[in-house]
Amino acid sequence: MKAGSIRPYAWSTALIILTTFLGEIIKKHLEPTNLVMFYLLVVVIVAVRWGKGPSIMTSILGVLAFDFFLVPPYLTFNVASIHYIFTFIGLLIVGLVISTLASRMRARTIEARLRETRTAALYRLSSDLAAADTPESALLAIRRNVGGILGGDVAVYLPSGSEVHPVSMDVDFPPGDSEGKRAQWAFESGKTARNADGRKASRNILHAPLNTKGGILGVLGIALREPGRNLTKDEERLFNALVSQSAVAVQRAKLAEEARQIDMMRQTEKLHTALLSSISHDLRTPLASITGTLTTLLDQSRELDVSGQRELLRTAREESDRLNRLVGNLLDMTRMESGELRISKRPCDLRDVIGSSLEQLRETIGNRTIRIAVPPDFPEVPADLSFIMKAFANLIDNALKFSPADSPIDITVRVSDGDAIVEIRDGGIGIPANDLERIFEKFYRAERPRRIAGIGLGLSICRGIIEAHGGTISARNNEGAGTTMTITLPLDRGRESK
Repeated sequence: MKAGSIRPYAWSTALIILTTFLGEIIKKHLEPTNLVMFYLLVVVIVAVRWGKGPSIMTSILGVLAFDFFLVPPYLTFNVASIHYIFTFIGLLIVGLVISTLASRMRARTIEARLRETRTAALYRLSSDLAAADTPESALLAIRRNVGGILGGDVAVYLPSGSEVHPVSMDVDFPPGDSEGKRAQWAFESGKTARNADGRKASRNILHAPLNTKGGILGVLGIALREPGRNLTKDEERLFNALVSQSAVAVQRAKLAEEARQIDMMRQTEKLHTALLSSISHDLRTPLASITGTLTTLLDQSRELDVSGQRELLRTAREESDRLNRLVGNLLDMTRMESGELRISKRPCDLRDVIGSSLEQLRETIGNRTIRIAVPPDFPEVPADLSFIMKAFANLIDNALKFSPADSPIDITVRVSDGDAIVEIRDGGIGIPANDLERIFEKFYRAERPRRIAGIGLGLSICRGIIEAHGGTISARNNEGAGTTMTITLPLDRGRESK
């Protein structure tokens, strides 16, 4: 018998001895039959505190002690009067009845507490799972709650093909192929696998299948931390309830992930459709113009004078440049998304960068007014000249397209907090407030009063280039009219992006 199971009986014996000692003190002042109430009180205390077994023993010891020490003749089990026999019998019967009722009440109290604990544990798990917004956070909530409630380390196994593999595991959960095999057995059989850790034979481990109406979704394993400990019947029921709750959570997380994948596929398909439609339109337009121009030159070359031919060739050249920029933007975006964009920084003069960007747009600018303000002593900026020119050219081209032909474009450069600040301001139609944050997303185009050719890649590419340099880009509407694009580039080499 374990020390923990002996202790209630020892305490019961001690209480009988104490009660008898008290009876010895006061027996001269009370009738012996009145002392019976003290023993009944002890029986009630023991039954409530330790249960049926110790209380029955207390009833028997109480009758014997009462007869031997408190009923004349003393220190013998003989009795002077026959009515004491009935007192003994009554004391024993009442003590047994009281012990049975009190122990039953105690058992119900314990059961109610266990139900309350189980309900609270399931509620806490449900709350954590409801707050989990990803499969990973749901699995973490399962591990934290099941392990914390039952005192163990937890692992969750999910299937990949026909085999299960641990996808979320506590650090101290026993590793090894043997645990994986037992988890696989639980997954295939649909039964709980019970075993001991081969390295620590005293540590008990359970693997329970996560069973739902749709089938077994995985396996929940728990390794009890306390050596030699097994789950009690109540803990078994709680464990089964936690496993059922966890199975529902895994199923919900799986369905949510599938829904996200379906939504992503739907959005991707929608994006691809819009992209193909937009690209087809924007590629067809310059190609049609080039084809028409060349066809006119071929068919009417003898009828056209030199100026007419030059005009047609100029148109073909402009449309070719436009087509080249469009294809270049698509290639740049592909390189960015594949991670192949490599920035090689060298000290650059922003005057040269802006001048080269304007030279690329010479045909587009035409007679437009471009006002540039750069301080004469402005420091060089560490940047990749070809890429930073592409970003500036896209931004200036964007300002030209969305502003009236008679409005100027202002480009100002200044230093603020160790950064180079470049602002490109136009007097155009502006950007709807709801679109200011989204215009830098790929293929996103703000709602405009008039349709401007393009597929919505220019600003996205600009943001990718600027951020690759460790800078930022933002847009804001001017108070009067138009938009200001603000580029921030770090001047300090220690802050450069590699």
